[in-house]
Amino acid sequence: MSFISFEFIILFVCCFLLYCLAGNKGRKYILLAASSVFIGYYHPMFLVTALLISLLSYYAGQCIEKVRLSGHARTAYAVTVLLLVGGWILFRYADKLSGNGSWLFPLGISFYTFQAISYLTEIYWEEEKPEKNLTDFLLYMLFFMKFLAGPIERSAGFLPQIRNLQKPSYPMMVYGLRLIVVGLMKKLVIADQLSPYINGIFDSSHTASGIQLLMACLLYPVELYADFSGYTDMAIGGAMMFGIALSPNFNRPFVAQSTTDFWRRWHMSLSFWVRDYLYMPLASATRRWGQWGITCSLLVTFVALGAWHGAGWTFVVYGLIQGIVIVYELKTQTWSNAVRKSRWNRLYSAFSVIRTYLVFALSLVFFRSASVSEACSFISRMSFQHNVSWKEMNIGMSDHICIVTGAGLALIFLYEYFMARTDLLERLSRVPLPLRWAIYYLVIFAILAYGKFGMEEFIYLQF
Repeated sequence: MSFISFEFIILFVCCFLLYCLAGNKGRKYILLAASSVFIGYYHPMFLVTALLISLLSYYAGQCIEKVRLSGHARTAYAVTVLLLVGGWILFRYADKLSGNGSWLFPLGISFYTFQAISYLTEIYWEEEKPEKNLTDFLLYMLFFMKFLAGPIERSAGFLPQIRNLQKPSYPMMVYGLRLIVVGLMKKLVIADQLSPYINGIFDSSHTASGIQLLMACLLYPVELYADFSGYTDMAIGGAMMFGIALSPNFNRPFVAQSTTDFWRRWHMSLSFWVRDYLYMPLASATRRWGQWGITCSLLVTFVALGAWHGAGWTFVVYGLIQGIVIVYELKTQTWSNAVRKSRWNRLYSAFSVIRTYLVFALSLVFFRSASVSEACSFISRMSFQHNVSWKEMNIGMSDHICIVTGAGLALIFLYEYFMARTDLLERLSRVPLPLRWAIYYLVIFAILAYGKFGMEEFIYLQF
């Protein structure tokens, strides 16, 4: 039941209408019922798995708090985290080894497992108290607008909203709808238009020309961003229509001037999770090693981040590349800061943005390829060929699709540029009514006329 499927629209509309009519307590049960239908629609075992992990986390949190005085909190915490991580690894490898057993890897398990670990860690660190209300906790774990691919919510930010659900205000509902439309624009007009052609090049990399491989490499980050940030916009916008604020997940990652800054802007809920619950404990444990401790902690963290995306050496290499580049940036930070203070600042900033994008694009070849050898072959065969035709450079896309996708991408980048300075979606409410509705109709027409329908799934659902 994808966000852009007919079934989801029916579920969402029914849930929204009932939610607006119900009282505070009833709203929780309506959202929990809708979440259960949403998860179980894919496969009943997905719902069973999610419920078991949620119940384990709920009672483990209670247990950690109860045994704290007896000195066994660390054991209870460690055992539960090992069970959660072990279960995730078991599902991940069972899915890969089964050949045709995608049902063995429950959708969303990576995200709600991370959520459960952060919840238990906060309790173990005594920064949060365990949630007493089981309904509230289940909704924290299973809420359908964030279930499949995040954002990964912290209990401190999400649970207080659940405890006192209110009927959403009209401005909040309208803002949420606008955000959903932005997400649809990214997904249908950009990501899904590019997807068949980029997939075609990656799937036939041994017969594609060097310039086609290069173009696929450069365009894949755009597809991935439009697909995942489009999903995130729809998730955040849909949650806002129920009066729930989810965490932001992207902040103009393609303007980052370093890979370090890139990971502060890309998939932010995961980046900050890894920073707080993996890198910081590792850096603390290895601080006696000095700079070597920081280096090792960074490399281990990014290798683990890569391995989280999938069971294969390609993902490990993808994470390792990111880690090595960040270590390099850390070692050359003094020189980099000196250049930024010189007259070459603007030129260096532009160069840094391009370099960061290219490093990410090259690392994504491993992320997307079936094997390390295939990725290496892909990269080695890329070239800047001269005297190539436009038909070869556009990787099979028609002029119409190139124009539509290019225009959509330009509009999204302009939108994000101005959103960084002022909230355009909020300011739209102050635009005169005729002009506002003209904008609405124009955007909806563009999506219906130029969006590619029929490709419902999002890339990050596989993780």
